[in-house]
Amino acid sequence: MEYAFHFYNTMAETGLMMALSKCMGTLKAPPVVLCIGSDLAVGDSLGPVTGTMLKKKDGFYGYIYGTLKSPVTAKEVRYIDAFLRKTHPDSKIIAVDAAVGEEGDVGLVKVVDAPLKPGSGANKRLGKVGDVSVLGIVAKKSAFSYSLLNLTRLNMVYRMSEIISEALASFSLRAEDLARNVKFSQIKA
Repeated sequence: MEYAFHFYNTMAETGLMMALSKCMGTLKAPPVVLCIGSDLAVGDSLGPVTGTMLKKKDGFYGYIYGTLKSPVTAKEVRYIDAFLRKTHPDSKIIAVDAAVGEEGDVGLVKVVDAPLKPGSGANKRLGKVGDVSVLGIVAKKSAFSYSLLNLTRLNMVYRMSEIISEALASFSLRAEDLARNVKFSQIKA
């Protein structure tokens, strides 16, 4: 399954939250949000900016890896997936990253019910991470995709990060409510 919302769409946040709920299914533990990227290129900073915004949200129910202060780059993916699975064995992992795509896809935020393959837009084979992917298409794919990430508008990256972090925060609160209800119903029974 794949869901896509343009960052200008006023309902993008709600759509992303609903897509995450559908893709994540029932949770046994708080979700892990892995925000991949670097602040060295504006286009590649979507993950760390999202992680930083999410960390500032009150009441976020889950774990966050990857912020502007402590980024997780695509090169670290081969190690981080095993680490997260061992550290949070019952948690589902949501991987957030910037991506390149077709010209008509620039500006879309996608939720994909599959692991993330960071670096694939630059033809790198770095492994997979996560259970669900959230991708912000920040530039057109070309032979010079990495160069185009430096030409990406900060406004677009920032707005996408706001939408993604709000959707993740809303999703986590719904997940926390469900977890409370499950625990409460187990106590009542």
